[in-house]
Amino acid sequence: MDYEGLRETAREMRINILRMIHCAKSGHTGGSLSAADLMTALYFHVMEHRPGEPEWPGRDRFVLSKGHAAPALYSALAMRGYFDAKELMTLRRLNSRLQGHPDMLRTRGVNASSGSLGQGLSIANGIAMGLRLDGNEAAVFVMLGDGENQEGQVWEAAMTAAHFRLGKVLAIVDNNGLQIDGAVKDVMGIEPLAQKWDSFGWDVETVDGHDFGRIIPALLRVRKKGLHDRPSVVIARTIKGKGASVFEGKAKYHGVAPSDQELEAALQELGEV
Repeated sequence: MDYEGLRETAREMRINILRMIHCAKSGHTGGSLSAADLMTALYFHVMEHRPGEPEWPGRDRFVLSKGHAAPALYSALAMRGYFDAKELMTLRRLNSRLQGHPDMLRTRGVNASSGSLGQGLSIANGIAMGLRLDGNEAAVFVMLGDGENQEGQVWEAAMTAAHFRLGKVLAIVDNNGLQIDGAVKDVMGIEPLAQKWDSFGWDVETVDGHDFGRIIPALLRVRKKGLHDRPSVVIARTIKGKGASVFEGKAKYHGVAPSDQELEAALQELGEV
C-alpha cells in the first residue's frame, strides 16, 4: 500500500474509533486518535501477520502497552479481517470481546493483554526471549504512551532489553505530550527522552508520528537487526486527538467519549458526512 492509501486507511480508522467510542459512551478518544497513523503503518505495511491464521508462529507480535488506546487496535484488526467490523460497535459492552483494554484470551489477533501502564515492554521482552530460544526471528513491536514513560518498570525493562541484546524488540512511544491530568511536562517531565533511551543502550530515532514517509522506514529498521543486536525505540511526535480539531491537543479528551455534536463535527472534518 502506498502512502496515499495508508492516509486513507488511517482516516477510516479514525472514523471507526470515534463511532465506537461514541456508541459505547465511554473510552479514550485522544490517545486512540494520536496512535491511528502508527497503527495503520504497523498493520497495513510493516508487520508480517496473517489475519486468517492469527496464531501463525512466524508472525510479528504487537503489544499495546498503552492499553487504553484499544479502539485503535480493534479498528486495525477489524479492517485487516481478524473479525467483522460490525463488532466494533460492541466496544465495552457486557460480554463483548472488545473490552476497554485488550484481552488476548477473548479477542482474535491480540497478542498480549494490557492496561496496567508500565508493563507492556516487560511483556514484549519476554515474548522476544521466548522467540529467540526457538530461533524465531519475528519482530516484537510495543507501543507505549509518553506519560507511561514516567513508570519505573519501563526503565527496568529498557535495561533488560539492552542487557540481553533483544534486537528484535522495537518500542514506539506515542509522544503526544498529554496525559489524563494535563501536560506530561507538568505532571512529571520525561525529557530529554531520546537521550534517556540512548543512555539505556537503545538505538533511538525521533520522527513525526503522522508522516508515513518517516514512520515506515523507522519501523522497518527492526527487519535489518539480528536476534542479539541492540533494541530500538521510535519516539513518534504526535498530536493528541489528531484528525479532528475539536479534540486535538486537549487533555480533557484523554478518557472522554465524543458527544453527539462533537461526533458530527469530527466526522464532517474527516469527510464522512
